[in-house]
Amino acid sequence: MVIGVTGGVGAGKSTVLKILEENYGAKMILSDDVAKELMEPGRTAYTAVVKAFGPEILEGQEKEPRCIDRVKLAKIVFADEEKLALLNSLTHPAVREEILARIAGFYKEDKDALVVVEAALLIEAGYEDILDSLWVVYVEKEERIRRLMRDRGYSREKALSIMENQLSDEEFRAHADYLINNTGTIEETKAQIDEFFNQ
Repeated sequence: MVIGVTGGVGAGKSTVLKILEENYGAKMILSDDVAKELMEPGRTAYTAVVKAFGPEILEGQEKEPRCIDRVKLAKIVFADEEKLALLNSLTHPAVREEILARIAGFYKEDKDALVVVEAALLIEAGYEDILDSLWVVYVEKEERIRRLMRDRGYSREKALSIMENQLSDEEFRAHADYLINNTGTIEETKAQIDEFFNQ
């Protein structure tokens, strides 16, 4: 079974992933980590991204090849919707291909594996066709803002800015096969996951 886990920033997707990994032995594929790997020098997306955004997105070290500075790149794309769309168009196809290859690899090792694919843009990037079930993790907006300010040191404005670039709660829910309310305790979240597998 391939489960996709998504949800807005600050909803606590990592809590759900930890439960799936520790309690159900799930094999994890984190799309952000895959994208980071593919933007390393010599990997699929590196040349295309540097060509599109210029050498100013590279780290300052003298030794070649210089790595992409993800903080510099994020500042550029989150301030410009067109540039964000360009970055996604350059990275998403390569990330999807790599994710499919990893899923196949897990099933080659264990035909009964539970594979979990996590991505903030799971819906927008069109991953639903490779999933058996799409889970959306949600927490009310104000609680998400509070958590982001507490746990990541974000300002309220930064938290809201990121949220505005994501799907609304209604859009997330419209695509969900299963909703996880992550407002309460870890035990309450775990109970919802257990209920899914019991069903």
